[in-house]
Amino acid sequence: MSMTVKALQKTGPEEPFKVVNIERREPQGTDVLIDIKAAGICHSDIHTIRNEWGPAKFPLAVGHEIAGVVEAVGPDVKKYKVGDRVGVGCLVGSCGECEQCEKGFENNCLNGAIGTYNAIDEDGTVTQGGYSQKVTVRERFVCRIPDSLDFDVAAPLLCAGITTYSPLATWEVGEGQKVAVAGLGGLGHMGVQIAAAKGAEVSVISRSRRKEEDALALGAKELLATGEDEDFFETHKGKFDFILNTISAEFYLPDFMNLLKPGGKMVLVGLPPEGMPIPTRALTGGRKVLAGSNIGGLPETQDMLDFCGEHNLGAKIEVIGVNDVDAAYERVVKGDVHFRFVIDTATFEDAEVAEAEAA
Repeated sequence: MSMTVKALQKTGPEEPFKVVNIERREPQGTDVLIDIKAAGICHSDIHTIRNEWGPAKFPLAVGHEIAGVVEAVGPDVKKYKVGDRVGVGCLVGSCGECEQCEKGFENNCLNGAIGTYNAIDEDGTVTQGGYSQKVTVRERFVCRIPDSLDFDVAAPLLCAGITTYSPLATWEVGEGQKVAVAGLGGLGHMGVQIAAAKGAEVSVISRSRRKEEDALALGAKELLATGEDEDFFETHKGKFDFILNTISAEFYLPDFMNLLKPGGKMVLVGLPPEGMPIPTRALTGGRKVLAGSNIGGLPETQDMLDFCGEHNLGAKIEVIGVNDVDAAYERVVKGDVHFRFVIDTATFEDAEVAEAEAA
């Protein structure tokens, strides 16, 4: 059994988005049907649907920052009921049996997690993401959104929030530590808020002072501009206990490792398109740690949402309609967004469905 809902899809990397009808399964077993209220736009959506990370499975609706209300549940659902405020992030499935899944790290599933879009679901169909009116997801992959967070500012937390919260929690960042957040974009602006809420002294590292006012408003003590001091990395040598590096362009790794105190740690959460060399001396000198991190498991995602709800932390957003997404993508690529775009899915209501193309 299935239902027809509106969604925003592309049929190819160069094609515009179109409003179309897609099928969602009726809730069964542990399924939760969610009436989507807000869907965040992540740069990963753009990389995927433009084939920048390999051929996408078209036609495709992307979106893995989903916030909404439970509309119906399957007979075996225990945690949620109709009317609950919920969210879905980057995953809608995993094996549930491997060591990592049993530990609550479904994102590291040894048998392959199922992404919210552009993945093969359990029934063999391609998963379609959150640029849609509704979505049906297994209970395990649904999180509860605190009442203190509006849907639109909560939606980006399901990716940007957990991506930055997880390394800060894993490495126990907190009071008495000096933390740098490199890059102040969709990820970095959440990293600043979370690190500051954990009690750390936060500095933002950026190329210029253009975002200094934003950095301070988000909770940073200072913004350090690499472009203002040709000896920047020597000037600030050994200053930080921890660096959360959100930069998505290529950079010279030893320069940033040089900013760490002995024993300091830098975690990469940005995804530069090209690989970068890792000079071993940048690590061995001072017993420094370089790590990477990618989203988090479902228990940790719920911890993040609860933490953000407790501290009233949400994404800083611009709200758009379903007909504005192509233009929004161009602005994201140019860095012209403050700091995340979120689709108001109520705008699907009046959006016309595109005519099906002839075979």
